Amino acid sequence: MWPDAIRLFIFTPMKRNIIYRYNSETDNYERIFPSWKQRALKAVIFLGCSVLVGLFIYFVLTGLWGSPTEANLRKENAALKIQYNILNRRLENSLRVMGDIQKRDDNFYRVMMQMEPLSHSQRFAGLDNEKRYKALSKIPDASLVTLLTQRLDLFDRQLYAQSLSFDQLKKAASEQKDKLSHIPSILPINIKDYSMSSGYGYRRDPVYGSTKFHEGLDFAASVGTPVYATADGVVEAAERKSAYGNCVEISHGYNYLTRYAHLNEILVKPGQTVKRGDLIAKVGSTGKSTGPHLHYEVRFKDQPQNPVNYYFMDLSPEQYDQMLMEAENAGHVMD
Repeated sequence: MWPDAIRLFIFTPMKRNIIYRYNSETDNYERIFPSWKQRALKAVIFLGCSVLVGLFIYFVLTGLWGSPTEANLRKENAALKIQYNILNRRLENSLRVMGDIQKRDDNFYRVMMQMEPLSHSQRFAGLDNEKRYKALSKIPDASLVTLLTQRLDLFDRQLYAQSLSFDQLKKAASEQKDKLSHIPSILPINIKDYSMSSGYGYRRDPVYGSTKFHEGLDFAASVGTPVYATADGVVEAAERKSAYGNCVEISHGYNYLTRYAHLNEILVKPGQTVKRGDLIAKVGSTGKSTGPHLHYEVRFKDQPQNPVNYYFMDLSPEQYDQMLMEAENAGHVMD
């Protein structure tokens, strides 16, 4: 007799082992079937292993080639970068246009109307308030580009509207012909006949070596170079004035006066009426001077003004930019 506990293992090739147990009551070997708990446990183990293997294969494949979603994201990011660069270039161009408009506003229209230039705080008020931009950091890239495009279009529209406004202001100002004709607005020397020697502002005195405020511009030119009146007016002085040498002063009315110094020859007399562009003198090197040049001043209410702000009828935008650069960098004071 076989014991009850004896179990018979039958090994079959390429198949799972089958377990039998001897039943003494029936005198037979009966096949043992796993319980539902055992089957459930095996299913869970099998499913878990399958998931792990699947995840392993997924990460290996995506690490090598990337997922379709990532590929699409890379394409979208590349397209957004191209669009951003285009927007950035458009913005730079718009900012340059705005800079030119601001110069014209300060140095042309406001000069004509005897208005003070806008201060930095007035032009850029509110830009240091970063609270308004915090919300932008939460916007997705695509929405951000859309928002930037809309703001850029608005900015371009504002530039266009501002340009039209300036044109209207220019037309209104041109109707004040008498006032315009008496405001200094051209170069006192032909642009081809000089080189900028010294700008307006604090400079080192060429004779005494001390630092002093230079109240005009020095135009280095050959002796005998023609000097012209920069606006209509009446000659107030035409004589030798100590350090200025031979000097002409013209009163233009509307609180404006221009001064032309270190002249070689004076061609007008006190009380004489002159028009803008009239020949009034010739360049020299008289008075406290280290070489032939014209010292030119513009005064408003007897206060010195930077003459570079008074060439709006004589220079193109490119020539005006060049003048600003030369006047800023010129440091060789000749008087």
